[in-house]
Amino acid sequence: MIDTQRTSTTWPAVVPALLVCLAAPAFFVAQIAWLGWVLLALGVGAAWFVERRLPSSPDQTVSVGARRESARVIGVSRQPSLTRDLSLIALGMLIVSVIPLAAELDNLAMLRFTLALGGAVAVPYVVSRFVFRDRAISFPWRAHKRWGRLQWGWLVAVLVLGWLILPFYFITSGVYQNWPVVDSPDLIARLFVGVGAVGIWDELFFICTVFALLRRHFPDALANVLQMIVFVSFLWELGYREWGPLLTIPFALLQGFIFMRTHSLAYVVTVHLLFDAVVFAVLVHAHNPGLLPIFLI
Repeated sequence: MIDTQRTSTTWPAVVPALLVCLAAPAFFVAQIAWLGWVLLALGVGAAWFVERRLPSSPDQTVSVGARRESARVIGVSRQPSLTRDLSLIALGMLIVSVIPLAAELDNLAMLRFTLALGGAVAVPYVVSRFVFRDRAISFPWRAHKRWGRLQWGWLVAVLVLGWLILPFYFITSGVYQNWPVVDSPDLIARLFVGVGAVGIWDELFFICTVFALLRRHFPDALANVLQMIVFVSFLWELGYREWGPLLTIPFALLQGFIFMRTHSLAYVVTVHLLFDAVVFAVLVHAHNPGLLPIFLI
């Protein structure tokens, strides 16, 4: 669950976070690696400078026992650190940036994606858990309550909106050509697995890692906008170009908002997988006209 004990927000603290998040368009849109490295270094360095100038609350020792003098120390409750948290985001982005994100379906490309994207989630989690020992990253699968009518209705709406909008976007803009031709059962199966796996990873990294870390320091709306910058930049290099940001920006913001309301990774993953199911069908349709005659275009 996301830590609700946030540090007080100051505008100087926004600058380091913005610098770190702006490294994403440098890496994934402009594809200027050195600029991304510089922005990450400046962001993490600026966070360290800001924290040194601000008053900080001491870490709190957690003990159990009936009497203070005989209580047993079981841990330390650490105050959120902007420097530590931004360094985790920077670490994840650095790992992703080491591979090209162009969609490919051969064995080597799928292995590269698995190692880089998996590492971008696993390494920050391990560092947070075992090095920083502050458990800043978690993956709350369920919210221990049933989905209501609004949530079920939104799942239906995602399918309908995707069916109406995505074929028009992919085909009229020509961005479907950013994905490889899938003209055999093997390639279609690989595309299905790849699209779904990347969709799940999106929520693990952009929502449960980037967004969760930013929420420890900033109001929800600001943290959501910052994570959107990273989310949309990644999707741009992945293939959602031309006027794709008109779709990916509201999608990224909505995913953050939905997670705030539901606290359920299962729900945001379900939303994303439904969206990606339509993306998969559109890509197959665009590369093989007539194979899936279920769209209006």
